[in-house]
Amino acid sequence: MKLQMTRAAAVTAMVLAAVPAVVMAGAAEDVKSINDGWAHIVYEVHGSSTQTKALDALAKQAAVLVARYPGRAEPLLWQGIVTSEQANRANIFHKLGLATRARDIISRAYALDPHAAKGGAAMSLGVLYYKVPGSPIGFGDTDKARKLLKEALAQDPGGLDANYFYGDFLLDQGDKAGARAFLQKALRAPHDGTRPVWDAGRRREVQALLAKTR
Repeated sequence: MKLQMTRAAAVTAMVLAAVPAVVMAGAAEDVKSINDGWAHIVYEVHGSSTQTKALDALAKQAAVLVARYPGRAEPLLWQGIVTSEQANRANIFHKLGLATRARDIISRAYALDPHAAKGGAAMSLGVLYYKVPGSPIGFGDTDKARKLLKEALAQDPGGLDANYFYGDFLLDQGDKAGARAFLQKALRAPHDGTRPVWDAGRRREVQALLAKTR
């Protein structure tokens, strides 16, 4: 009887140990669906009203994911990214409110895990801080943006997004030579076959930005 109980306990322990791995795999797959949905809307859907409706639907999906995986940084990060995209495409009356909401959501993701998504939370926060106007209109802050974008670069030095956004930031600051160096580095990033729509779309954006540095 003692041996049978030991075997049962061992089986139970194995099952319980496997649960977190299953949850993590499920979360990663669900987050990728939001990621892919975002890329499809941004790079393949045409028409501002169509994009807006699609983003609204994706934002609801992202909120469901956050509720499904409480305490996980990645679902929050992507909820914030979708909200940030909504702000980018909103009219003037809704831009700042959505951008502020995106900042607050991504800040929560960053607080949970500043290393999630290879520094994606730091990068996304940095983008908001240099894209949004500063005081007294908004919360924009060039110094915070630079710090966060550098932090993201330190975590993903060869990454397409990290180099693209730092190059965009430098161009925004009037540093064409610095921007060109980081944008060229972005193009040297390995292609991501698991995210082909994003990979191709982002590289087109890098090329368009490079043209502005000449």
